[in-house]
Amino acid sequence: MPTPAGHTRAIRASRTIGTSVYNSAGDKIGEIEDVVLDKLDNNIMFAVVGFGGFLGMGEKYHPIPWASLDYQKDVGGYVVPFTKDQLSKGPADSLSELTEDDGTKARNMSYDYYKVPPYWS
Repeated sequence: MPTPAGHTRAIRASRTIGTSVYNSAGDKIGEIEDVVLDKLDNNIMFAVVGFGGFLGMGEKYHPIPWASLDYQKDVGGYVVPFTKDQLSKGPADSLSELTEDDGTKARNMSYDYYKVPPYWS
């Protein structure tokens, strides 16, 4: 069954990692570095989007609610409905810190900051 945008519902995580992410203005903001899964709820907690660095130095990792990522074939990547300013001020941490406390702290901060309805309630 296709998604509302006409894409298949199933996608391998390995296909998403490295995919470009664009903001609502069409600017490339980074790419998906990882996908954090909720093993108990069988959901995707968040995508880890890396941006803000130069040649791998100083890059920040932002937890972005999976539901806010919309793959758009014409741009060849995911588009998020957030401004560059919103994204730069959003929650960010190291990859290991994003999964501390079973990832719930990063998940909760991300969904709260971006005002995305939680999947777990």
